[in-house]
Amino acid sequence: MSKTSAFAYLRVSGRGQLGGDGFPRQLAAIQKFAAAQDMRLTKVFKEQAVPGATEWSHRPAWLEMLRAIADDGVRTIVIEKLDRLARDLLVQEHILADLRRRGVTLISVAEPDLCLDDPTRKLMRQIVGAIAEYDKTMIVIRLREARNRKRAAAGKCEGRKFFGDKPGEAAIRDRIRAMRKAGSTLQAICDTLNSEGVTTRYGKVWMPMTVQRIAGR
Repeated sequence: MSKTSAFAYLRVSGRGQLGGDGFPRQLAAIQKFAAAQDMRLTKVFKEQAVPGATEWSHRPAWLEMLRAIADDGVRTIVIEKLDRLARDLLVQEHILADLRRRGVTLISVAEPDLCLDDPTRKLMRQIVGAIAEYDKTMIVIRLREARNRKRAAAGKCEGRKFFGDKPGEAAIRDRIRAMRKAGSTLQAICDTLNSEGVTTRYGKVWMPMTVQRIAGR
């Protein structure tokens, strides 16, 4: 009997989580489940820095996975748990409905039976989604309250630092501005930095829009 082929879908919400435990933890849980179920994972799709409230049509890795499903016939997707699919309940149900229309089975390792389409399981799935959505809302409220307390105590609350404000970035920022002032195009600056192996703050290649933001400040 041949093994069921499946895709693994992983997601983290913020850029600060890209180097953390999120992806390794999710993948380990999915691989353990797949081995126990005699399932073969053919590809892993990682949604990088995409919030849980984002609709499926605005998720690059999700769209890539749907195209792969259409091309090679894999009909099963495995996730660690439902809040990795989406924390927003409406988005969660929208995605599940779209998968059902495509004839694709979604399996959650933490809730393996919740995606069955009977009334009781659907209710439980919605309860799990509602709890995740509530948790997300409470986190947002706590962060906002913390910022307000800091602002009240210090008179300000710093947001994300501009490129050049962190150690090691000032020289790159000044070089970008100098090249731009000398007449170099945005693409030419990107090509120069990329060819030298200089990366952005997040270890990515340079793109014209990123250079434009730095040069314009």
